[in-house]
Amino acid sequence: MLRYHTIPVTPFQQNCSLVWCDQTQEAALIDPGGEVERLKAEVAQRGLRLVALWLTHAHIDHAGGTGTLARELGLPIVGPHPGDQFWIDGLPQQSRMFGFPPAEAFTPTRWLDDGDTVQLGQSQLTVRHCPGHTPGHVVFHSAEAKRCFVGDVLFAGSIGRTDFPGGDHATLIASITDRLWPMGDDTVFIPGHGPESSFGHERRSNPFVGGT
Repeated sequence: MLRYHTIPVTPFQQNCSLVWCDQTQEAALIDPGGEVERLKAEVAQRGLRLVALWLTHAHIDHAGGTGTLARELGLPIVGPHPGDQFWIDGLPQQSRMFGFPPAEAFTPTRWLDDGDTVQLGQSQLTVRHCPGHTPGHVVFHSAEAKRCFVGDVLFAGSIGRTDFPGGDHATLIASITDRLWPMGDDTVFIPGHGPESSFGHERRSNPFVGGT
C-alpha cells in the first residue's frame, strides 16, 4: 500500500510529499521545493530508500530543491509535462526574485504526459495532465489508496492562481472538472498548500468550482 507524509517547506509552506511503498520501502519526494537537508533527514528517519523525485510543476516553491537533490543523490527527476520547460529554465531567476536559496535549472530525466504511470515498489500511480495553473502541471493519482497529489490545481476551498505566465482560468476549471472529479468523491487530495480535502467536498462546496 502507498503511504505518505506531508512536509511543508520554504517560506511559502509548500506541501512536499514523501511517498513510499510499505512493502519495499522505496520512496519518492513529490515537489521538493527546498529545505533539502530536512527532506533528506525525513527520508533517513523512516529508513526509506529514496529512488526518484516527482514534480507536479516547476514553480520555485515546488521545484527549487530538485536540481540539488538530484545531483547530490543521483536521483531521476520525473515530470512535469514539457509545457513547464520555461519555468524550469527560469528557476535560478525565480529563486532570486523570491529570495530563495539559489536553485539549479535541470532537464527532467523523464517528462510526463496525460495517462502515463509512475511506479514505486508495488504501488502504481496514474498521471493526469492538468494545465491551467501552469501549462505543464500534472497530478499523481493512486486509485488503490484513494489519494491524489494535485500540486496547485485545487485547494481546500480554493483553486490555483492563473495570473502567472502560461496560466489560464478556463483551462484550470476544465482540468478540475474533467480530470479530477471523475477520480471519485471519496478521493482525498493533497494540495500544494494548506490542508487536505476530498473531491466530493470541494465539488459540493468550493465557491470556485462547487456544483460542477
